[in-house]
Amino acid sequence: MNYQRFFEEAIDQLHAERRYRIFADLERIAGEFPRAIWRNNGDAKEITVWCSNDYLGMGQHPDVIAAFQHTAGRMGSGAGGTRNISGTNHPLVELEFELADLHRKDSALVFTSGFVSNEAAISTIARLLPNCLILSDELNHSSMIEGVRRSGAEKKVFRHNDVAHLESLLQAAGRERAKLIVFESVYSMDGDIAPIAAIADLAEKYNAMTYIDEVHAVGMYGERGGGITEREGLAHRIDVIEGTLAKAFGTLGGYITGPQAVVDAVRSYAPGFIFTTALPPAIAAAAATSIRHLKNSQSERDAQQRQAAQTKRILAGAGLPVMPSETHIVPILVGDPELCKMASDRLLGKHGIYIQPINYPTVPRGTERLRVTPTPFHSDELINVLKAALAETWDALGIPYASSDKPAVAKSDRVIPLVVPAAGG
Repeated sequence: MNYQRFFEEAIDQLHAERRYRIFADLERIAGEFPRAIWRNNGDAKEITVWCSNDYLGMGQHPDVIAAFQHTAGRMGSGAGGTRNISGTNHPLVELEFELADLHRKDSALVFTSGFVSNEAAISTIARLLPNCLILSDELNHSSMIEGVRRSGAEKKVFRHNDVAHLESLLQAAGRERAKLIVFESVYSMDGDIAPIAAIADLAEKYNAMTYIDEVHAVGMYGERGGGITEREGLAHRIDVIEGTLAKAFGTLGGYITGPQAVVDAVRSYAPGFIFTTALPPAIAAAAATSIRHLKNSQSERDAQQRQAAQTKRILAGAGLPVMPSETHIVPILVGDPELCKMASDRLLGKHGIYIQPINYPTVPRGTERLRVTPTPFHSDELINVLKAALAETWDALGIPYASSDKPAVAKSDRVIPLVVPAAGG
């Protein structure tokens, strides 16, 4: 048997569907965010990153970097073991205290990534509940879907943000059956927000537990950066709040917060927590420093919201198809996987602007897009440069505009697509 052939065919299929992903080789420049060096074919070119999840630039904050460097110099680079076997370092204990305080919960537990925290926590909670029914929003992240799958529990998927559909499923299950509602606060591809209060009402009415993913909201919303649940005064009505340290907090890792018994049960039963090396102390110290800063500083959130609104306004004013978004996420519709990849390549090669294409299966077919995430450091000047580069790219590739003021070039009249040159070429 030619084993290699099966893997080659799988990759060939991705190429045929225009879904093969190419990673950009980047070096972020400390102190110059969102600037980075793009390395390509042995050459280097300075570019602007417009799709980073370091939403507030905290990964570049001097205090966060100093905490990382100081702790690494004092304690070394790694944790040295799992949490149970010598890996529970003091900075990590302090980090969990900060996270529990952030969400006003009894306890917190840190994982090596947001994916692992969702997969491990959801699967463990549902597995420990007798005859549990999981009710999951249809647009939940892959990590949540994997947690649901690994739990072995029965699941029902409710239409996105559709509380009427959710209630019908809860009603059919009955009050006496164990039920876990899993959903997100901010959905990262469309930038919309869940009806959290209405879901909490249903959970109370039908005696269900709630689990919310706040990864795209922690640090970003609320008086202290506790997310949408804090902003709307609803954190106390949600049983488990999950988040990440790798986006607005600018470091690495995932976590859950909630009642002591629930968090302790996950700590004690989840293989994804038990059998993996603990977060290194330097990362834990940097994350705790970032959280403390954002608990007391509103300036980053205010500036980020201002620049996100400005980006939406300027791009939409140019006729570009900015998709509706209630949050800091700015999706720009392309609607074709090949065009989406070509647009991304052209922006990087010709304009020095990096925006990763978002194609199926991350988003439904026909809704392929460029996902822009403005930060406090994307100035008005950079926004105008982005607008001009997008307009040039839309014209060159014949991508439809949102308005009839600037009609798209007919498909048969497209120019020859740009081949990304070597940097500096």
